[in-house]
Amino acid sequence: MQTINFGRIECLQVRGGEPVFIPAPRIIRKLKIGAENGARPEINQDDFWLKHQHVELFQSLVELGDGEVLSIDIRYGLAFALEVECRPFSDGGRCD
Repeated sequence: MQTINFGRIECLQVRGGEPVFIPAPRIIRKLKIGAENGARPEINQDDFWLKHQHVELFQSLVELGDGEVLSIDIRYGLAFALEVECRPFSDGGRCD
């Protein structure tokens, strides 16, 4: 995500709450005209604290268990929004 900086990851498979990279997800970078489009400067750090956004992303993957993340919107190298498909309960309630 730090390499992408702005853009999204699509079609990320998740098994047992962990991302699976076979098949590879689709990566879309958003390039801003007249702006710096390189990777985040933090990418060169070997040790760093995870931002809350990343912790929440990993928690969402664990909750998903097995499935597909349709899209992860990335802004400033951080997960901004996560889009997953869910099926509603048979009683018409919330998604499970």
